[in-house]
Parts: sequence; structure tokens; C-alpha cells
Amino acid sequence: MTSKSFPAVSLEHARAVLTKPGSRFEIEERDIRGVRTSIWKHAPPTLREVFLAGRMHAQRPFLVYEDERASFSAFSRAALAIAHDLAQAGLRKGDRVAIAMRNLPEWPAAFFGSVLSGAIATPLNAWWTGGELQYALRDCGAKVAFVDAERFERLLEHLPDCPDLARIYVTRRFEEIAHPLVKLLEPVIGRVNDWEALPEYAVPAVDIDPDDDATIFYTSGTTGAPKGAVGTHRNSTSTIMAGAYAVAQAAVRRGEEPPGPDAAKRTTLLAVPFFHATGCQAVMIPNVMSGGTLVLMRRWDPEAAMALIARERCTHAGGVPTIAWQLIAHPARANYDLSSLEVISYGGAPAAAQLVRGIKEAFPASIPGCGWGMTETSATFTTHYAEDYEAHPDSCGPAVPVCAMRIVGPNDESLPAGEVGELWARGPNVVRGYWNKPAETAESFVDGWIKTGDLAKLDAQGFCYIVDRKKDMLIRGGENIYCIEVENVLYQHPAIMDAAVVGISHPSLGEEPVAVVTLKPETSATEQELRGFVAAHLAAFKVPVRIAFSPSLLPRNPQGKVLKHEVKKLFDP
Repeated sequence: MTSKSFPAVSLEHARAVLTKPGSRFEIEERDIRGVRTSIWKHAPPTLREVFLAGRMHAQRPFLVYEDERASFSAFSRAALAIAHDLAQAGLRKGDRVAIAMRNLPEWPAAFFGSVLSGAIATPLNAWWTGGELQYALRDCGAKVAFVDAERFERLLEHLPDCPDLARIYVTRRFEEIAHPLVKLLEPVIGRVNDWEALPEYAVPAVDIDPDDDATIFYTSGTTGAPKGAVGTHRNSTSTIMAGAYAVAQAAVRRGEEPPGPDAAKRTTLLAVPFFHATGCQAVMIPNVMSGGTLVLMRRWDPEAAMALIARERCTHAGGVPTIAWQLIAHPARANYDLSSLEVISYGGAPAAAQLVRGIKEAFPASIPGCGWGMTETSATFTTHYAEDYEAHPDSCGPAVPVCAMRIVGPNDESLPAGEVGELWARGPNVVRGYWNKPAETAESFVDGWIKTGDLAKLDAQGFCYIVDRKKDMLIRGGENIYCIEVENVLYQHPAIMDAAVVGISHPSLGEEPVAVVTLKPETSATEQELRGFVAAHLAAFKVPVRIAFSPSLLPRNPQGKVLKHEVKKLFDP
């Protein structure tokens, strides 16, 4: 629990100390696309400088996956080999390179190989169906894709509908593939344990500016069609500083000296996907910069995770609240030595206030942490850590110093502390807009602000409290599910006349999707049949866990919109 003497200084004082001129977290102003913006003065300018910093960690372990290990030196050789091969294939600055694979060591090598070439790295959700992957490949106009064998099988029948795709690198498929677009990745970089023997190619001589496009991360919109959030190099490198600042602020708040940049290296169990902004921008990229080790899992399993934490002496774990809940509650926890855990942190989904208390009870030596962010803010926007989190367990924390928050009323007016409205956010980590979607960009981005769609309030100190979501969306274990997307699939079934999807609470996942449908007269369908129908069109996490049947049309307001609070009552316990 928090000390009675905490805090030693105010948030305002801690911020002033940590961001003063000449400090590691010094702030300066810069015009970015016509908007005066606060930036971290000493953040690396681009992801190329991040890569070069990572290469300096040389033989420190970077990637651990089952019996495979890659040092920073080995990883850098693989990334440069990929960049060299992309150049040989004619890739140009600004071309989109899609990455669709599990959390494999090849993922970060493909990511950095792409951005070092000046390309726009475009991670795709590895849980998507072939049709969903095809949509994103067409939408971004990917010229190159890196996929694992499983994603290749899903995509194969859809490749004729991806006209811009000129090459597909397939990894973890060790027999030849007779397809004109395919090139196996192993002949380019070899197997992971052999990366150290690769030649060290030169870093591509591509002119990269901090405000050049670097990434496209897909996030579903309220129409149900995924939107590509276009992030710059500055967006990604700004996020690097957020985690380090949170640790420094916690130290100053308790009256201690903040740790320096050469503090002990962390070992992180990465249980969230690289294709999420959290996995890539809040975890992978900062650890390249700092020399941290990432321990990868093929798929999440709490007991396997505890075995890995014990074996690799992981200092950091978490990702989404679900993972923290399962580590706390698992009956086999006492069978594993988890004493190395220093931090358990998460974001991406609503976290109950009881979670931070549960962490302190189960892991009294560990520090709890959370934060708020979204794909459009390049992951971390607020940070909530240590004693401040324990003292305000229902908050997601204050914004990092280079970021700003507004609570906005129905007429776009700023609301005072304590009042609930839509959360608007701005900062150097806010993406520039949506790929090829000018109307959606204009609707969501105003003078550097992103309208988040979240309903929130701020207290007098600047702590943010997310109250609800304005957008018709739910979050299951960190995965965004947009209700209208699932509803549109249900409406494709010949027996469905009316449909609504809502979220119901779940103790560890946060929420789960459920649906209510009305059948057309003289038709029939079972719950199992409808769930199977959705599963044939959408990723498994989007399939409603329960489907109820209504004998009449669903309740609506005068504008014809379904009253979803009434629909939810059908699932009340």
C-alpha cells in the first residue's frame, strides 16, 4: 500500500523537476503540420536511430522464443538483410510493407527491415480471416507482405484480389511454394539461431525525416470497416519516452532520485501481439532502444507464462488486464518462482479497481502500472504507476508531459474538472490521420486533437477517469470489437430480420460480445448455427458468446437507433 508520507512532492513539482532544461525529459515546442506541439527534446528523431541504439547492445539477448535466441547483434543483422533484399526487389520510400504473423522473432526483424528501407510498416491482425487480411492489403496498397505459413494459407485464395502485392515473404514454411509472388524468408535470413552468422549489411542510405510516415496500424471504425491509422517516426519515438518518464516520476513523487538511462535492463514476457500498438510501440520499440529482452509466447497460456517467467527471470509482465487477472488467480501460481517480477502493467481494456489491489496481495514486491491510449495515440498517452496507481486505482493516470487532454461538451466547449464529456487528446504521438480516408480524418482530427470517442472526466490534479465509451465498441481482453461489424455479418444470414450486439461484463476479459436477434417470419435458426455463421466471416474473438432470440423487433428511440441499454437487460444475471 502507499506510504503515509506519499507523495513527497506534487505532480506539478515532479514534472517541473524532470522536464527542466538540460534534463533527460526536457520539452521543447515544434510546428508539426501547422500545429504548435510539445515534443521530447531528446527523443530519437526516427526509428533508424532507435535501431542504431539497439545495435549498440551487441550480445545482450533481445528475443527469446522457445529454443530460439537472438542477441541484439543477431537481430540487427537479420533486419539489415531484410532491408537489403527489399532494396534488391525495388522497394521505394513510402511503399507499404504488411506484416501478418504470430509473435515470432522474424516479426521485429521484418518491421525494422521495412522502416530502415523508408517503407511504411503495416502490421495486420494475425487473428483476422483471409478476407479481413485481403481487405487491409488492398486498402493500404501493400507492395510487399511478410507472413507466416498459417497466414499464407488463409490468404492464398484471396491473392488475386490484392493487385498491388508484388512479393510475399513466407516464413516457417520449409518446403518450396510454387507461386509467382512467394519468396521464402529463410534463404534471406536463415534460422533464428543462425542470425549471428549473417553478413552485416550497411544501413540503407534513405533520407528519413521525423515526420515521415512510418507505420499504419489498423483499427476498426464505427462503420465496421477497419481504418489505417498513419503514424510517423516521431509518433513512435515519442512513445519510447513515456514509460521511462513514468518510472522517473514515481521516484521523484516518493522523494527519491530517478533512475538513469543505464538502469538495469528489463526482461519482459510479451504476451500481447506485436500487431497491436501496445505490443509494438509500447513494448518492442522501447526495448530495442533500452536493451531489454523480450520473451515471446506462441499463444497465451497462464501456466506456460508462469513457467517462462520463472525460467527466464522475467522482470516485467502484463499487457492487458486479463493477463494480470489470470496470473493472480491461477491455482498453480505457488508452484513457480515468480519472485523476479518487478512490474505488472497493462492497458488496452477497462481495468477494475480491484485489480491493483490483487496485484499487491499476490505479488507484494511488484509495482502495478496501467495507462490509457489508443491506436491513434501510438499506444501510451497516460501513465499510472506505483503509489499513484495504488492511491487512484480507478484512474488511468495523468497525461505524459508532452501530451494534453480536454474534456469536451456537446458544443465542443471545454468542461471543468469533475464533469463528464468526450475526451480529446493531443501530443507528438497522435497519428496524422487515416489512410485514404479524408472524411473520417476530418471528423476525428481537429487542429492536432483526436476526438477519442471515450467519455471521461479529469480531477483537479489531471488524473483521468474513463467513464464510458461514446463509440459503439466493446473491448474483450484488449481486442476492440465494433458492434456494427458483427451486426452486419448477422444481417447477412437469410433468417435475420433485426440484430444488435452489446458487451456484457466478464471478470477477467473485461467484456464479451453477446447478440439479440429477431428472425424473419417462417424462418428458423439456432444459436449454434448463427455463432458458426459469424465465425466463418470474422475472427474468433468477435463471435458473440451468447445469442438470444427476440419475438419482436428490438426497442428503438425516435431516431430509429436500437436502445442498447435495454438490450443489455436481457443478459442481466
